[in-house]
Amino acid sequence: MEPLIGLILLVAYSGGIWKFWNGFDRTNFDRSLANRLKLSLLWPALIFNKPYRQNFTKALKGSRR
Repeated sequence: MEPLIGLILLVAYSGGIWKFWNGFDRTNFDRSLANRLKLSLLWPALIFNKPYRQNFTKALKGSRR
């Protein structure tokens, strides 16, 4: 059962990275590669920060507020 949970978490983490990376241009963040990589990899920890969460939502849903 633990390998299945680990696989599900890995897929969710990878999916979050992929969707955020592809929608990064819709956010208000600095467009540098280092910033894009850092914010993409740290999304689970940063999602509790309200401004980051709002930009993350923009990246995922395509909202251009």
